[in-house]
Amino acid sequence: MISGVNHLGIAVRDLEASMELYRSIFRVETFHRERVEEQKVEIASFSVGGVLLELTAPTSEDSPIAKFLEKRGEGIHHVAFTTDAVSADLERLAGDGVQLINKTPQRGAHDMLIAFLHPKSTGGVLMELCEPQKTSQTS
Repeated sequence: MISGVNHLGIAVRDLEASMELYRSIFRVETFHRERVEEQKVEIASFSVGGVLLELTAPTSEDSPIAKFLEKRGEGIHHVAFTTDAVSADLERLAGDGVQLINKTPQRGAHDMLIAFLHPKSTGGVLMELCEPQKTSQTS
């Protein structure tokens, strides 16, 4: 069951430069850094007022983030929602006619299982479902 917002994903070209920008704006002292080979991205995340922001940079030219940056430039990429059962939610949503990008969960950052919903079915918003695993931390 979907229970709330998990994070906002922000596509960036240069992770180090973006970290400096966000460090300056929000006085961020520490970032959680992680490379997610399966998604071909490197992330730097931090919390502002209890909201997790995830700066996401491509590690390969064929990364979905690289394609997004080429088409749309830097900016908000997706809104992610926490669920306790991503597979069940995918099954339910597919049954309701929602177009899925991922029919099965993938490994994502912060030791979560993730899946994306196609923006054609969600009012133009790319949505990600995130199921924290037992060892998951979102800081």
